[in-house]
Formats: sequence, C-alpha cells, structure tokens
Amino acid sequence: MRKLGLLATAAPFAVALASPAFAQDSVAAPQTNTPQGTTTTSPETPATPQEETANDIVVTGSILRGTDSTASPVTTLTTANLDQRGISTVQDAIQQLSSNNGPALGNSFTANGAFAGGASSVSLRGLSTNSTLVLFDGLRAAYYPLADDGSRNFVDLNTIPDDIVERIDVLRDGASSSYGADAIAGVVNIITKKEFKGLAGRVEAGIAEKGFGATQRLTLTAGTGDLDEKGYNAYISGFYYRSAEVNNSDLRYPYNTSDQRGIGGPNGQAYGLDANGVLTNNGTLTAQGDGSANLGNLYVRPSDATTNTAITGTRYQLLAGQCYNGVAYNPTAADRTPSNNANVPNTVCREDGYASYGTVAPQIERFGGSAKFTGRFGDNAEGYLEVNFQQSSTQYTGGPPTLRGNAPTGIFYPQFSTSSAAANRAPGSLVLSLPAYVCARGTTVACTAANGTLNPNNPFAASGQRALLIGSLPNVLTSNGTRNRVYRAAAGLTSTIFDDVDLRVDLTAMHSDLQRKSSGYVYIQHLLDVVNDGSFNFVNPYANSQQSLDYLTPDNITNASSDLYQAQVTLGKELAQLPGGPLQLGVGGSVYYEAVDAPSANSDINGPTQRYFTLNAFGTVGHRTVASAFGEIKAPIFDQLELGAAGRYDHYSSGQSAFSPKFTAQFRPIRQVTVRGTYSRGYRIPSFGEANALPTTGYVSQSITNIPASYRQLYGGAACANDTTAATSCPGYLTSYSIGLTTLASPNLKPEKSRSFTGGVVLEPLRNVRLTVDYYNIKKTGAITAPSSAPAIAAYYAGQAIPAGYNVIADAPDVNNPTLLPRIAFVETQLINANTIKSEGIDFGANVFHDFGGFKLTSNLDASLILELSTTFPDGTKETYVDTLGNFNLTAGSGTFRWRGNWQNTIEAGPYALTGTVNYTSGYDLSAEDQGTGYRDCGLAPSYTGCRVKSYITFDLNTSIKVTDRFTFYVNAINLFDRMPGIDAVTYGAYLYNPVQAGYNVFGRQFRAGAKFNF
Repeated sequence: MRKLGLLATAAPFAVALASPAFAQDSVAAPQTNTPQGTTTTSPETPATPQEETANDIVVTGSILRGTDSTASPVTTLTTANLDQRGISTVQDAIQQLSSNNGPALGNSFTANGAFAGGASSVSLRGLSTNSTLVLFDGLRAAYYPLADDGSRNFVDLNTIPDDIVERIDVLRDGASSSYGADAIAGVVNIITKKEFKGLAGRVEAGIAEKGFGATQRLTLTAGTGDLDEKGYNAYISGFYYRSAEVNNSDLRYPYNTSDQRGIGGPNGQAYGLDANGVLTNNGTLTAQGDGSANLGNLYVRPSDATTNTAITGTRYQLLAGQCYNGVAYNPTAADRTPSNNANVPNTVCREDGYASYGTVAPQIERFGGSAKFTGRFGDNAEGYLEVNFQQSSTQYTGGPPTLRGNAPTGIFYPQFSTSSAAANRAPGSLVLSLPAYVCARGTTVACTAANGTLNPNNPFAASGQRALLIGSLPNVLTSNGTRNRVYRAAAGLTSTIFDDVDLRVDLTAMHSDLQRKSSGYVYIQHLLDVVNDGSFNFVNPYANSQQSLDYLTPDNITNASSDLYQAQVTLGKELAQLPGGPLQLGVGGSVYYEAVDAPSANSDINGPTQRYFTLNAFGTVGHRTVASAFGEIKAPIFDQLELGAAGRYDHYSSGQSAFSPKFTAQFRPIRQVTVRGTYSRGYRIPSFGEANALPTTGYVSQSITNIPASYRQLYGGAACANDTTAATSCPGYLTSYSIGLTTLASPNLKPEKSRSFTGGVVLEPLRNVRLTVDYYNIKKTGAITAPSSAPAIAAYYAGQAIPAGYNVIADAPDVNNPTLLPRIAFVETQLINANTIKSEGIDFGANVFHDFGGFKLTSNLDASLILELSTTFPDGTKETYVDTLGNFNLTAGSGTFRWRGNWQNTIEAGPYALTGTVNYTSGYDLSAEDQGTGYRDCGLAPSYTGCRVKSYITFDLNTSIKVTDRFTFYVNAINLFDRMPGIDAVTYGAYLYNPVQAGYNVFGRQFRAGAKFNF
C-alpha cells in the first residue's frame, strides 16, 4: 500500500560503494536538508552520471520538507549495497531485515502449502504481514489477491520492479498518522529512480555448489534527457529473473529424506514399523486404515455390503498385489506389537516420501518493464508519468493425489449429504469403498447382480463384499502454479503556488490479475462416477488412458484480481521563523478505492461432491472507498530541540473510521549526541479476508495430550489412556491426527487499535561514525482473532453441549471401531475483536566509514532484539512467544527469534572491492504456549531431538572489480562456510528446518557471478 510525501531538496542521492547497507541511520558527510535515515554520498565517492538521481528525494514518514534528521528511526537499503551482499532481488533484501520476524511469508513457503501461494510479504516486529504497510514511491499498492492464512491481506514483494529501484526506506515506527491503515509495525517504502541517463544493464547467473537452484538475471535500462539542462528526463527499463525449483532430494541429509534414523528418530528404531504401525522412515500405511495410506499405492480391505464397516479379523492388502512405488516389506510378528497393530497389512511399501516428492522452493519466473517521464514546466512546476508491468509465475510439483481425504470444510454444505450412494457417505468425510457390482453411468436404481456386473477392481466382489479403498494414484503427481500480472500507472505534479505554498498532486492505479492452476487433484464426483461404473482401472492405474486420468483429476483453474486507485493532494507552507529554523505546516487529503475478487478454488456451491479432495475452499470478495484528511506540523523550537505533531482521519465506505495522532521530539544538546522519541496511535482496518471471506480451513496437528484419557481408554485401553508422551500405545487413528480449524469471517469487526512509542539515542563521536540505539514498544488492542478451539474440543470429547459460537463437525468413524464416537474433523469459529498484542524490543545500528588514503573501509551493523512478543486474552491469561515457536498458528511454527542481525564490512582499493557479511539469527526453544505448552518448557520437542534449535550464523563473501569506467565484474559466495541450520522437527513451514531462520542458506554454499555495464 502507498502514499507519497512532499519532496525535500537535498544533495544528489548516489548509489556508491561506500554507502552503508541495512543502515539504521546513514553516515553522511556534512550536508543540509537531508532526511536522517537516507543514504547520502560521501565526498570521497562521487556518483556516476548513470546512477545519479534528481535533487529531490522522498521523505518517508513525513509530508514536510526534510531537515538533517527525523525523530523516527529509518533503515535504508540501496541497490548498490544489495549487490555487495550478493542479494539478487529486493524481495530477498526485505526478508533479511533484522526487524523482520517469524510471521513473514517467504517464497519458499509457496511450496509448502501457503494460502497465499506465489507471494512474499514482510512482518516487521513479528506483528504479522497485515501490520506492515508497503508503499511504492509513497503511494499505496494493490493487495495480493490471495490472503495470508486466508485472512491477512498484504502487498506482494514480488511485484517490485527490481531494475528501477533506487533504495528502500524502512520506517521502524508506527505511521498511521501519515499513511493510514496497516502501518502499525512500520512502513516499507520502495523508491524508484527519478532520473536516468545513458544505457546500463546486468547479466548474472548463480547456482548452489551441489549443482541445483540455478538463477538467471538480466536487466537493461536506457534513458535520455537532463532535468537541469533540458528540463526533462525519460527512461525505459526491462528485466528478467528466474530461479529453478529446488526439491528436498537436492539437499543434504537429513533435509533430503523421510528417514530420520540418523538424528535418532522416530523412536530410535532402525527398521520395520514403530509401535503405531508406521514405518520408521515415515513411509507408509497406518495400522488403522483411516486413510493415511502411503504415497503412490492403493490398499483394500473387505467390508460389509450394507454397513460398509470393515470385516473383523481382516487387514488391508495391496490392491495390485505389488508395490508400484516403494519397496515391499513384510512386517514381522514383532512389528505387530502391541495388539492394536494386529491389522497391519501382510505387505507394506516402504517409500521415502520427502526424497521422492518433497519441494523446498518453487520455480520462480519474473519479467517486466517500466517507463517513466519527468519534465519541468515553467519556473517551479514539475510532473511525472510512470507505467509498470510485471508478470510473476511460480510452479512446483507435489506427491501423488489421495483418493480419500477430508475435503476442506464446505462453504455451503459443511458435511456430505445423504444420497442413494449412502454406503459412500459419512458425516464430514467420505468413506470410500468399491461396490461388489458396477453399472453403467447414469443408472438411477441400486446396482445389483440383476442389472450389473462383478466389479473387476474389487477382489472381494464374488463374496458379496465391498472393498474399502485407501491410498493414492501411483502414476499421477499433483502440481500447483500461479501467474500474477501486475499493471501500474502513476502520475504527479509538484509546484509552488501563491509564491510560498508547496503543492503536490499524485494519482495512481494498480491492477493485479492472478491465475491459479492446480493439477492432479481428485475430483470427488468424478471419483464416485468411476468407482460405481468400474470404468477406471484401480488395480493397474498405469493401464488407464490419459482421458480417464484427466477425467478423474481435471485441472482446477481459478482467476482472482485486486485493484487500487488513489488520488492525493498535499500542501506545505513555512508559517514563521523560529530560533531553530522554519515552522512548517503540511495538510493534505486522499481518496482511494481498493477491491479484491478472489473466488474459492474449491467451492461446493454446486453440491458437496462437485469439488476436489484436499484443495482449500477459502476465497473472498470485497471493495471499499477510503477518504482521508491529514496534517503535520514541525517546530524547531531552537537549534537543540525540534518538536512535531501529525494527525490523520480516515473514513471507510464500509462504516469504520479512525483518527491517528503522532508526536515527535528531537533533542541535540551537543553535536555528537541526539536524543529522539515518538508517540503515536494507529489502527488496522479489518481485511477483506477477515470481514468478507469464505470459510478458511487450516490444519493443526493434535497432541495426544489434548485428547481426554477417557476417550483414549475406549480406543487403546489403559495403556493408551496413561500414555502422555510419544503415544506409542495408542492407535494411529488418534496419533496421526490433525484438526481442521475453520475460520468464519465477520462483517461486524472493528478496526484494531494500536499505541506505540520509540525512544533512541544517536551518537556521532567522530566524523563518519554513527551509533544508534532505539527502543520500541507497540501495543495492539482489539486484535482480530479466532477464539481458542479448546472449549469446543473439550466439550465434544466429554459428551457435553458445544459452547455457543462454535460448530464441531465429526470425522468419519474409525473403520476398526465404527460404533465409537468419531474424532473431530473440523471446529468452526467466527473472528472476533478480543486480544491485546504487545511487541517490545531494541534496535542497534553502527555505521562507520574511513578513507585510509586510497584504502576505504565501510562497516555497518544492524541488529534487533525482541524483549517481548505476547498475547493477552480477554480473561487475563497471557501467552509469551519470544525465543519459542509461538505464535505457532500465526507463524507456521517458525517462531519468534530473540535476536536477528547482520554485520557488513566493505574494503575498497582502487578498482577492487571486497565485502564480507555475517548474518545471525538466534536459536529458540521447541515450545509454544499457544499450542498448550509452558513457556520454554521443550513441550513440542520430539523425544529424539534436543529442546532447542541452535542459533544460525552464515557468512557471505562478495568481490567486484571495476575493469573500466563502463564495466564491472563480480563474484558472490553465499554461505561461504556451507553452514546448515539446526534440526527443527516441529516447524511446518519447511521440513526439519526453520525457513525464516535459514532462508535459502539451506541450499548450502552458493555462487553468483555477473557483469554490469553502463554507457
């Protein structure tokens, strides 16, 4: 999302090798009218003409002309410094911010089932993706059409046109008073080049040392004209970027295999089945036959033709009599202990699912073009017109499709209805079985021996029995892809009117057109069709025609879009001269329209079976218009003290409104010391996903300790009832268990409110040395959340009435215990304004530059310490997340890191430059209070790993040589020492490692090489 402030006159902004990267506040040579936090050119390193920008720069967080400092802390990233670090895209750079934490959404999560697949977003202060505002040149941007977790709308970082970005300002302070909604945790402002002259480009390629993860990058920019001399500048630019899909099989052990025996688990057993009837490499069928079959094989078990319950004393068996995928294994008598594993098949197929099908990162392909014209009119007017187009695509493959599973909670039908095929129906789920007789499709009467034929797929048909069918197709793989086309145009005019009033008018329009395509997923009605007419060969799926496979697994293509249109006017004037400088006043108004149209990819609007297994049903449609008025005043009381105040009123066509004030102060008792502070109020409007979305279902593993002992007693006897650790005495029906948590939107939600303040010290003991320490404290009230599902779960298992506000949908009955109470399939709840969330911490920065006489050193340290991230509930109970995996549901189990930072050092000597960067992310305890554990009590750690995931340190080394003034060559070594992240068997955003902590460093050592040219 975006908004633009008035431009401040400053010295030319240069992208120079000596300028700091990830600087909390930049080291600057003595200048005037340069906003603190923006990178400036040191006198020793003049800018080249091709990289020179205009004399005006955007002041992030203010609508007033800049001074030499601001009270708000700002981190600035420049494209030149990203080159030094070997960071190829702006998206990657923002993800590596020290202030970015657990709830961030990276591209890698696309391949691990993200609701908002194909996108990337930032989460400053750990407050989630919807509390950080992303702007383009200060103007709002269209949301990504899909929402994070189906509820949190955000701006996709992949839509940033990398080739024309000048710098990124990260305002680490609440900024609702300037920009309105969503700026609770801070603002990321993407600032593009205003002026470009000449011809410049880049060619780059990279690959991991082991030969995977190849990347390519091409850019070309051409510009003409000079604003100062000719009164205009125009440039066009294009880029192409591609990164290959990376699979688990590409990585090293243990991230490349389901076999965890090398790290001690599961249960430390070397071969065969564990106590739950599961192969120790997580490869196959559970003993209970509840549908958790191994990948790429089909199993059957005889069942009663009338009740469809399993025949006592029988076991599942391979339908084909052989393993199409995996290696056959015959369980021994020892494998069948304890007694609840008596139903384990005589032959199972050992298969390494992660080695065969696991995906770490999707294939990403991005290309686009931009054009911009800037011209001066008369003595004091300047206007611009910019257009951008970008297409971003992702693609990844998955495993074989399941033939029986829980379709996500229905939108119109929360459970399967009764039909003539009653034997195939059960509340909330589908118990699939092959009939004894099959009839031609369209037969309206019951199929019997009189009008049908024996089912060739059912080995028990001659006995008059049905065949329970579980498993997945061996010859089909699922795949998912997104293609997002983004169109944007912006225009603006700056001028001086009435001799002393600064006027700025900005217009922008942005449209996002997203297509999602899922292939290989089983369509429920088509499955029932081929089951009942016998037209599909389940015994040998390879014998089916492509037409038959396509009928069973038709492509799912869904189109979604989002839009943003904004008009904004700002006025600024100097009112008087104070002892410290001019008293400035700025006022403005804005109107913008935003809309999202993201229909469900798996709606059951046409009936409960007219949909797919496992594809989520979320979707949302909504639009609104927002009218805003805002103002700001800055008063330099005297040379040592400057005070400021700002306020903004926003009114939404959906009925909500909010006023956001902000107060700032800077005190500089001596030149070397500045004390600064801010206080602000902010808000976050309920997102379209929260107010208007269709039901959203996420699956959370159910701990055996959350199932009452009395319920476990029914299934596994006293041993299971008393087993509260690894649950080795309980059947797989209970242990291999997850609950679908279905969130229902609420149109009556109120905006979340926030209070935040910062306080910091800037020390400049020597020229070109700057040290900063900034404390922040953010408190968000009325936080939108789904109420805890615990009361509903407890009531269901206790046989009590379900509390008001909840709906519990039962799973299919256990085929081995059909008369007992089924476990829970889904718990439905509606979003409410309930919680209080607090984020508190300290940012540290150190920026040093020194010229030793032709030998230049630049050193920049950027680190963040989170002191508290917690949620307080209406009843007064509190959950704390720092140094744990919490907030588990919000972060995909990637947790909240106490420390995160990087330290970059660049040495320049003549045409040579060498940069080394240390990246650090702290470790954490394998617990999460929102998952029922105590604080840092190791409550989620499996028995075969330690209680903590270790901290992670990597080192990048990058070299460049300026061959001539026109050509520069560079080589980057990422993760030079080939460090691997710590083992995390709990995080579900990636397999056995934390994707936010590790990022792409899990690839191991990587190299990139490229050449830049300019004429």
